[in-house]
Amino acid sequence: MFSLLHKEENAHENALWACTWGRDTADPDPDDAGTEAEEENPFDFDKKEARPKDFIVTGGLDDLVKVWDLREDNTLKLRHQLKGHALGVVSVAVSSDGQTIASSSLDSSMCLWDARSGDKKHLLSFGPVDLWTVGFSPCNKYVISGLNDGKISMYSVETGKAEQTLDAQNGKYTLSIAYSPDGKYIASGAIDGIITIFDVAAGKVVQTLEGHAMPVRSLCFSPNSQMLLTGSDDGHMKLYDVTHSDVVGTLSGHASWVLCVSFSEDGKHFASSSSDRTVKVWDTSERKCLHTFAEHSDQVWGVRYSPGNDKVASASEDKSLNIYFCPPNAIV
Repeated sequence: MFSLLHKEENAHENALWACTWGRDTADPDPDDAGTEAEEENPFDFDKKEARPKDFIVTGGLDDLVKVWDLREDNTLKLRHQLKGHALGVVSVAVSSDGQTIASSSLDSSMCLWDARSGDKKHLLSFGPVDLWTVGFSPCNKYVISGLNDGKISMYSVETGKAEQTLDAQNGKYTLSIAYSPDGKYIASGAIDGIITIFDVAAGKVVQTLEGHAMPVRSLCFSPNSQMLLTGSDDGHMKLYDVTHSDVVGTLSGHASWVLCVSFSEDGKHFASSSSDRTVKVWDTSERKCLHTFAEHSDQVWGVRYSPGNDKVASASEDKSLNIYFCPPNAIV
């Protein structure tokens, strides 16, 4: 049964604008993680079966990034409160190995943090250029960000230096970005509703998708990189076939702007959040809504599926962070 597992009231002193999950995949003690263990890791299935530690990262209007450990009983324990931004935090991302956190702020800066220690690794400032969303490459070596002139920049996690810039040449404000899990593509959603797909290796635009009439606030690739899911202020979500750039489905159900979308790890479901104050869980193949959570009292800026397929977190203007149970085998 779909259910609310936990509500963290007043998770921030002000509105929550972003949330994401992280999973500690390395040895809990960095000093014990030798090279040998790292080499064995891909084949050590028993070790992978040991209970991984999931955590949630949130960003808010109070300029803070917070890291929350998920306890066995699904309550949250604050691990870190990260201070480094001068204005509200609009986007947070975690590398797939759970070691690095990226955050971007209205102050036009991006911070890279050590997830374990909470230390700031890099602070990148962009002057007057507005910076919105951030994301990691699948290999965890790069962080990508969208800028207000339609360009996508790629930075080295190790050095904090710019490595590559992708230019859509349309000059429109980039509101959302996503890196395909296979590492081939980066998609960006602009304020004019246009979606651009870049071939990373070639460094050029391969597709331009027109389907939304209003800003595309969120997009994400399916786990197999074959589909792109978008959410827009027009109240609709669209599923695109990445190879053929066809719209394979348009989903409606929210009464207002769709602010965030997120696929489950197995791709069977996805979640959406809206300024209509709800979180919805959808069946991907049937393109139908499975459940609606109405547990927030204000717009829901962020929603993310957990790495384990069975939980969803949502972050809202009402200052609360919610965790829901979403059965992985649920069908229409």
